[in-house]
Amino acid sequence: MAAREIFAGMPWWVKWVAVPVIALVVFGGLIASVVGFLFGLLFKVLVFVALVGGVIYLVRRFMSSSSSSHGDW
Repeated sequence: MAAREIFAGMPWWVKWVAVPVIALVVFGGLIASVVGFLFGLLFKVLVFVALVGGVIYLVRRFMSSSSSSHGDW
């Protein structure tokens, strides 16, 4: 409740411009590192899914072609 009382007497630009700018300056590095970490993690997950899908595709392809010529062994 104390924060609302403090901000009640302030102009609009303090609430909507100055406070967010100060927060970005203070926490900007932290925010950037968290966003970078999340994008890096998402990229690694997508690469992992693509590689696993490629391996599954190759295994199914070679298993189906080898099952048709199973008598060659």
